[in-house]
Amino acid sequence: MRNPEEELIRILKGAGVDFTASLPCDRIKCLIPLIAENFQHVPLTREEEGVGICAGAALAGKRPAMFIQNSGLGNMINALLSLTGLYGLPLAIFISHRGVYKEQVAAQVPMGRHAAGILMGAQIGFTPVDSVQALALAPSILEGVYSGNKAHAFLISPAVWEGSGLKPPLPPAREKRPSAPVSCPERQSPRRGKIPARHELLSAIWPFLEGRAVVCNLGFPSRELYSAGHRPSHFYMLGSMGMATPIGLGIALSSGKEVVVIDGDGSLLMNPGVLATAASLSPKNLTVIAIDNGVYGSTGSQATFTGTCVDLEMVARGFGIRNTFKTGDKEELARLLEKPAGKGPRFIHALASAGNLDTPVVPLDSLEIKRQVMEFLRG
Repeated sequence: MRNPEEELIRILKGAGVDFTASLPCDRIKCLIPLIAENFQHVPLTREEEGVGICAGAALAGKRPAMFIQNSGLGNMINALLSLTGLYGLPLAIFISHRGVYKEQVAAQVPMGRHAAGILMGAQIGFTPVDSVQALALAPSILEGVYSGNKAHAFLISPAVWEGSGLKPPLPPAREKRPSAPVSCPERQSPRRGKIPARHELLSAIWPFLEGRAVVCNLGFPSRELYSAGHRPSHFYMLGSMGMATPIGLGIALSSGKEVVVIDGDGSLLMNPGVLATAASLSPKNLTVIAIDNGVYGSTGSQATFTGTCVDLEMVARGFGIRNTFKTGDKEELARLLEKPAGKGPRFIHALASAGNLDTPVVPLDSLEIKRQVMEFLRG
């Protein structure tokens, strides 16, 4: 007889799942190593990041599944609604349902009690799984997830794993790390002199985006990119701030296309951990352009911390990305994009002046944007 973890692996394979992401939970400590052995797997720094990465994988034709603890459910609701739901993307979410069954950690109880209500209020389908036998419900539900392009959660009780004979693996040996942090090369560009606006940078790089999948940050960045010239390879974000780089990473991991993310300082500061994920997985086809104008440009130009105390290139290098550049010159930025990303993910910190181009909203709905990008990626 299979252990419950092995039975779930069999079910996932039967459903055609081919892309996974996870955050750890004590109750599924024997499941996650099996997931990593049997599927393409992304260890996450935050649940919301995983929604974006899985969205990118789904755009590239993958069948993604996430494995999380229910304490992280609250971290992902906005992205589930304004990204997964809005664009009609499939995602199976296997939630370790803490806080209800034999729970000894008091902090797990509030989310455990309310997880089903949160999913119900968000109109996200869910299935309680209270026994190994209840796993038999999963195959037909998973088929509906991937054929119907929707999200569905499985609330898996710790009781499911009680009969397992598996033992968790030993922790990996930790490599010696340098005692001092790695500093950036001597090319710090001060915010003085003539620095181009974001729309000028986008116009300069537009010719070099041809043939590449492009994920563009929401609000005025997407509007300005569309104004520079629409291509079906452009994924315009209509919501889910902070998800541009995760989506691009998911596409890069699931497609042979060169991927360019046009992100912003405010957006990256919301989910900086994705830079660690990108550094760890090291896709050679990913370029992240962080256009840093020091403000939240789409909400009234409130200041971000990059104008006072944060250097995004140093942040990227601190998270492990070594292929980094900083520039406040649009011609130099365009020259950098003439070549592929090269060694692992490439991070370009592009300084810009504040201000938006007066241009209308992107005249495409979310499903049309998805359709065009998926056709490009398949081609």
